[in-house]
Amino acid sequence: MIIDIFMPHMRGFESVRIFHERAPAVPLIAMSGYAFANLNSPAPDFLRMALELGAARCLRKPFTPHALLAAINDCLAEHRPHGDLASAARLG
Repeated sequence: MIIDIFMPHMRGFESVRIFHERAPAVPLIAMSGYAFANLNSPAPDFLRMALELGAARCLRKPFTPHALLAAINDCLAEHRPHGDLASAARLG
């Protein structure tokens, strides 16, 4: 699952939490490109918060296609059932 933390009319953090509770075996990649209006104030680390809520990986926007594929491959490698060599060969 790939989800943006800040979406119109949706609560990204709540979505991450609920999805992780309902499908903990499915890896979730959270992304955010949130820019702060006031650069002088300390900003919360939204991507770290997503990790604490259950995201397997996080990407800061903008990111490259290579970074997205690397995050997806990392998630698949970590969540692949043991002994699933046929799937590993197709993905590799």
